[in-house]
Amino acid sequence: MGGVDQSPIETPGAVAGVPGSSDEAVAWHYGDPFAEQRAAVEAAAVIDRSHRFVIAIEGAERLTWLHTISSQHIAALPDRASGENLSLDLNGRVEHHFVMTDIDGTLWIDTEAANGPDLLAFLKKMVFWAKAEPRDANDYAVISLLGRQAHDVLDGLPAGTDRAESLPGGGFVRKMPWPTDDSYDLIVPRDQLAHWWTRLTKAGATPAGMWAFEALRVATLRPRIGIDTDDRTIPHEVRWIGGIDQAGAVHLDKGCYRGQETVARVHNLGKPPRNLVLLHLDGSAEGRPETGDAVNAGGRAVGRVGTVIDHYELGPIALALVKRNIPADTTLDAGPCAASIDPDSLPVGDEVQAGRAAIERLRGR
Repeated sequence: MGGVDQSPIETPGAVAGVPGSSDEAVAWHYGDPFAEQRAAVEAAAVIDRSHRFVIAIEGAERLTWLHTISSQHIAALPDRASGENLSLDLNGRVEHHFVMTDIDGTLWIDTEAANGPDLLAFLKKMVFWAKAEPRDANDYAVISLLGRQAHDVLDGLPAGTDRAESLPGGGFVRKMPWPTDDSYDLIVPRDQLAHWWTRLTKAGATPAGMWAFEALRVATLRPRIGIDTDDRTIPHEVRWIGGIDQAGAVHLDKGCYRGQETVARVHNLGKPPRNLVLLHLDGSAEGRPETGDAVNAGGRAVGRVGTVIDHYELGPIALALVKRNIPADTTLDAGPCAASIDPDSLPVGDEVQAGRAAIERLRGR
């Protein structure tokens, strides 16, 4: 597979991710990226995401322990439930984002490959006397199955609509709320990865690369840590606020955790300094912006470019963090491209926070 040396999946026509990119270890596409995206929406497509870093946590107190050091409410997470979670620093800035599933006495976590070792080291450091045992579980790998016909492809496999189910031979399948309405992750033993890939493609799934996954993720305004976030990002900026039932990663009604003060202050009294938005890029420009490039308005930097991708319907698009007060009709440049904010991607932002309302009442207003 031309440069992909970490995934055992070998499929004719596979084009590897860009060397040095976050996705270099898996296929970027299989020759027709737009058709792969369409299949991932309208039919079924299977995507190799085996470069995700997998962690397993066992022990009777694994949920109550992680509840105290992370942003999501998981102390009573039901068996076979899944959700998203964050680890924040003392100032409420996002350090780690991860997806988790608790099944049969083990909490499974997967995160970005680059962040995985640091997250695992942090978890081990924070155990103290808790009955929780985090360990490297990279003998397991992630495959994603997307599209309206995904459930048909899974026919004959245990695939509940709202709970993870064990798979024959080990691992499990879970329903995900994004990047499409019909999205599943399979977490399987790494030595069975090629077997599952073959089984799903023979059942009708189109092989698709990470280009398809990323394009659909961007279109649904789902950030990717380390690409769409920087070292200043707080959860409110990138739409990670909400409980598991809201497909969020930060529960606003839970006990103390590191960084909670910032989350509570922004929620009750202020607004985030930046917002995650969708940019439409000028496709006629020579070249595209790169992750980390400035978003400029009138020669002044007003934001930061995240993921840049070509979407099968929307054309060239990008996620960007832009200053909160930038209107949707502002003329922007992103790298060598003219850019415009998709107005539907801007948060409404006209609600009055509970803390601010209480202050106004005390002032008699």
